[in-house]
Amino acid sequence: MNQLKCYIITGTIFVIFLGTISHFFYDWSGNSPLIGLFAPVNESTWEHMKLVFFPMLLFSLYAIPKFKNAYPCITSSLFSGILAGTALVPIIFYTYTGILGRNLFVLDLLTFLLAVIIAFIFVYKLTLSCRMQEHTILLCDVICATLICFLIFTVVAPDIGIFTPPH
Repeated sequence: MNQLKCYIITGTIFVIFLGTISHFFYDWSGNSPLIGLFAPVNESTWEHMKLVFFPMLLFSLYAIPKFKNAYPCITSSLFSGILAGTALVPIIFYTYTGILGRNLFVLDLLTFLLAVIIAFIFVYKLTLSCRMQEHTILLCDVICATLICFLIFTVVAPDIGIFTPPH
C-alpha cells in the first residue's frame, strides 16, 4: 500500500510539472507543428486538456509495465484517471466561468491542479477496488480515440466553443 501511495504522489508531481512546462513547449519550439500535436497551440479549453492527457499518458506508459504485477488493476485505473482528469478541465473551467462570467488566470491554474489531483485520487481508489478492470479494453479504446481527436483537432479544429480561446 505504501508503494502505491508513493507512486500516486510521484505521478501527481510528475504530471503537474510536465503539464505546467508543456504549456510553453509550442512557443519554445518556434511553433513546431509536431510539438503542437502534444502541447497547447493556443489558449482554448481543448488545447489545455492536453496538459493533463499527455503527461498522464506518458506516466502511464512507464507505470503500467512497472506496477502491473503488484497491482493488476493499474491499467484500467490509469486509463480511467487519464479520462477523468482530462474531462475535468472543461467541466471545472466552464462551471467556474459560468458562475463568474469570465475566466481568471489563478482559477485556470487551480483548474489544472485540481483535475490532476482528482485524477490521481481516482487512480488510487480504482487500483485498490479494481472496479474498472472489466472495462480495460473499452478504456484503452477511448484513450486511443481521444489521442486521435487531439491529433486531428489540433490541425483542423471545429468551429465550436471548446476549440476557441477565451476572450
